[in-house]
Amino acid sequence: MAVKIRLARRGRKKAAIYDIVVADARSPRDGKFIEKLGTYNPNSNPATIDFSDEKAFQWLMNGAQPTDTVKAMLSYRGILFKKHLQIGVNKGAITQETADARFEEWKNAKDAKIAGKVESLSSAKEAAKKAAFEAETKKKEARAEAIRQRDAEKAAANAPAAEAEEAPEAPAAEGESTEEQA
Repeated sequence: MAVKIRLARRGRKKAAIYDIVVADARSPRDGKFIEKLGTYNPNSNPATIDFSDEKAFQWLMNGAQPTDTVKAMLSYRGILFKKHLQIGVNKGAITQETADARFEEWKNAKDAKIAGKVESLSSAKEAAKKAAFEAETKKKEARAEAIRQRDAEKAAANAPAAEAEEAPEAPAAEGESTEEQA
């Protein structure tokens, strides 16, 4: 019986989430499987890959064949490198301690690289948010200035008309005063 490590689709339309399963090669994609190893969510950035490394390693050592996508995930997580090192140990080329040390060194470097990517994505998102806020503030200030100029122009246009309304009579002649008329 040929055993494959592959993806089984679930989730809604255009928002797929996949289970990483071990199944008979003859069974359908979403059909019967032997064991579920974990999940894969391609909708997040970076994609979320969550599966049991030990179970996947055990199945690989027992001869299960991964599909291309799962093979890329296993390589990303270091399971294929671990298998490579374990084959070297089984052949007697290196010791188990050396293999474990090499794998831990690789794992630490990979985790640092992933953390750096997550950090750069979050900082880029923050920078974009800050730039959008600054652009919005600039636009808001420009609108406020335009409103101030428009109000100043209206006030300047209304000022001569208001002065004309406030002076109702012509000034009296020099010889005449308002008291003499009484």
